[in-house]
Amino acid sequence: MRIGLVIYGSLETVSGGYLYDRKLVEFLRRAGDRVEIISRPWRNYAHHLADNASTGFFRQLRDAPIDLLLQDELNHPSLFLINRRLRRQATYPILSIVHHPRCYESHPAALNRLYRRIERKYLSSVDGCIVNSETTRQAVRQILDRSESLPTIVAYPAGDRFRSRITPEQIIARTNQADVLRVVFVGNLIPRKGLHTLIDAVAMLPRHVCKLTVVGDHAVDEKYAQSIRRRIAQHHLTNVRLTSALPDDALAHILAHSHVLAVPSDYEGFGIVYLEGMSFGLPAIATTAGAAREVIMEGVNGYLVEPNDPTMLAARLRELQAECASLTRMSLAARERFLAHPTWEDSAGKIRHYLIGWIT
Repeated sequence: MRIGLVIYGSLETVSGGYLYDRKLVEFLRRAGDRVEIISRPWRNYAHHLADNASTGFFRQLRDAPIDLLLQDELNHPSLFLINRRLRRQATYPILSIVHHPRCYESHPAALNRLYRRIERKYLSSVDGCIVNSETTRQAVRQILDRSESLPTIVAYPAGDRFRSRITPEQIIARTNQADVLRVVFVGNLIPRKGLHTLIDAVAMLPRHVCKLTVVGDHAVDEKYAQSIRRRIAQHHLTNVRLTSALPDDALAHILAHSHVLAVPSDYEGFGIVYLEGMSFGLPAIATTAGAAREVIMEGVNGYLVEPNDPTMLAARLRELQAECASLTRMSLAARERFLAHPTWEDSAGKIRHYLIGWIT
């Protein structure tokens, strides 16, 4: 197959969505397919909308020597009008990879109404979708007001990037040494990931209850990163350590020596990091917003709290620190949940089979 993939910026960008795209591209190329990356520069939303008027961009897509065009849905503002022209002139199908609809994030109501209108126009302009969760499938249907059918496949992300070989015996030994709960947050420092909520929760607890390590890129939203540093200083949180984004081996070391992963996002289309933590036997704390509930069973392998609720989050951290038996049980259950989940090879193979069906 000859496939085009439209993205913003670099395929090496650090985020769950780009990891998904990258793993898919790697699989397709190993299978002998040719994948051309068609990249547009990162700009603001208004400038992305202007891409629809670009004759050069349209011609690049129309004339691409491909059998099928994949588009990361993140690029919807650049494509929602161009696609309508492409469907009249191009001979290939157009499929969208939907990770996380923008209109489901926390934005002012008027702005989210605009995003929803544009995303609806975009989703109406493609032939089919690849989505990362049942939650995202439902979100797509809701954006389309359920009145329009769109061929869709669910291909879950995986958590086997680190190829963790931690054993149940190692997990039990680690949880038996949990006098101080070692909590890890992994994610870009942006408001949606809810780090401010986690910092406030840690501030509510006595300092001996937990230690928090934050792993994430500070440059994505420097203003927010500065606000996090101020928050830590204001609360005098000597038990919180900030690091930047780390190479896989360094991050794997931190995960292997932590007790729980906490990423209380406002919304997640899936949440790959929860599964990656579970590969090391870490119970996950997420929120009730989005698809985390497809990975986390309340009280079994983690907890789901309401978004922006530091009080409940603090209570859950306190419970895990105080009840060693519960921490051990949930840690072992987290590992079992990871082992039962499809691998990247499984999901990419499912997607490739779906793509072949569009061109045969």
